[in-house]
Amino acid sequence: MKTQSLLLTLAAAALLAACAAPAPAPAPAAGAAPAPAAPAEPVFQCNAEGARFAVGQQATPQLEAAARARAGAGTVRVLKPNQAVTMELNAGRLNISVDARGRVKDVHCG
Repeated sequence: MKTQSLLLTLAAAALLAACAAPAPAPAPAAGAAPAPAAPAEPVFQCNAEGARFAVGQQATPQLEAAARARAGAGTVRVLKPNQAVTMELNAGRLNISVDARGRVKDVHCG
């Protein structure tokens, strides 16, 4: 009985300790320069018109890179027929739709 009571007390103490607030960060030393801010991530705004040259061509890694650069997109993905894709909007992404033979049939952003 004492062992069970002791285990229950220890378990309760462990649960309460897990809920405690973390210790505050130490204050910077006097006269120390603040840490530099991390550089901001570049913001890409896709414009599919720049990638229209790819329509009708065979999709290759080189074509993907050129279309991404001309569209000003940060990322590119190739969409194959009947492929499951996520539907979230990403204004910096170029989507290249290809047919069953790998030829580009459409480009759009999102």
